[in-house]
Amino acid sequence: MRSDHTGVLVIIPTYNEALTLEKALTRLHTAVPDAHALVVDDGSPDGTGELADHLSELDSRVHVMHRTSKRGLGTAYVAGFDWARRHQYDVIVEMDADGSHQPEELPRLLNALRHADLVLGSRYVPGGSVVNWARHRELLSRSANLYARLALGIRIRDATGGYRAFTATALEHLDLETIASQGYCFQVDLAWRAVRAGLRVVEVPITFVEREQGQSKMGADIVREALLRVSRWGIEHRLAQLRARLQPLASKRRR
Repeated sequence: MRSDHTGVLVIIPTYNEALTLEKALTRLHTAVPDAHALVVDDGSPDGTGELADHLSELDSRVHVMHRTSKRGLGTAYVAGFDWARRHQYDVIVEMDADGSHQPEELPRLLNALRHADLVLGSRYVPGGSVVNWARHRELLSRSANLYARLALGIRIRDATGGYRAFTATALEHLDLETIASQGYCFQVDLAWRAVRAGLRVVEVPITFVEREQGQSKMGADIVREALLRVSRWGIEHRLAQLRARLQPLASKRRR
């Protein structure tokens, strides 16, 4: 925990990423030398936390937050957001440690943030792509995003993606203390909150590369949570729209 800093903070949640973390940080600082990184480690048994501490001792741009157990992607990012706000960073970035989010593309996200509150790195806008992903994984991802668009009435093409940049001001509008979702659902939750708050949300194309080392953390529970929560949000949204349309008619009848 170092002194307050104005600039870019990249939050990198980790669980068993000892094989990938150092390379990810090296690539990050080659692409954006002034960026700071906050590694939020959930008590990785493979020594990721200890490696992060060592890298932090060697580089003042690397910070580490240790958590005692695996508590999920959503809570890791919320804890990181809180840390970033307390240390007064202007821009906060979400990025995976496994190489699927290419640090070399971060300047494009930061440049787009000059005219937006939230920039989403998108696989599914023109120019975006996925590399070495199993066909069933891509189909699941595309289906989840289509469902989110239909259920919530949003135009975002890649609401489940986890490579994104926020202004510090944008985070103040997202009511982070009430977030309980994880995984894919956490990312949809943040994007949905940003849209409802009237923030400027833009998508820029990225190339998503399947990890070469380690194991994916995505499982059936994450998919199930996303389906249930997005369905509930969609029903609530449609009911609210219906009530808004019926209210003027009810008022006329009472006159």
